Amino acid sequence: MDIDWIGFGYAVLLAFGGFLGFSQKGSIVSLAAGLTFGLLAAYGAFRVSYDPRDIKISLIAAVSLSVIMGLRYNRSKKVMPAGIVAGISIFMVLRLLLNLT
Repeated sequence: MDIDWIGFGYAVLLAFGGFLGFSQKGSIVSLAAGLTFGLLAAYGAFRVSYDPRDIKISLIAAVSLSVIMGLRYNRSKKVMPAGIVAGISIFMVLRLLLNLT
């Protein structure tokens, strides 16, 4: 059993980003989304750690954030946070799919 450290790091990054958005801007939506997607990604990383082929939960979280934050970046053209989260999420999608084979 190999622990999915990258997946857990992604989950921590999402949760921390939500907390940062809340602490700097007072955005409760950012906090709720960060914690929700962070917990979802952590659970997905936990599942991938036990079975490397069980990527459904991780893939749902990463694809959802790729689309949502990609659209936000396209609309606002702001790299922080939308562009960064979209890029990291796309990386996670590619990583999960490439490790599947």
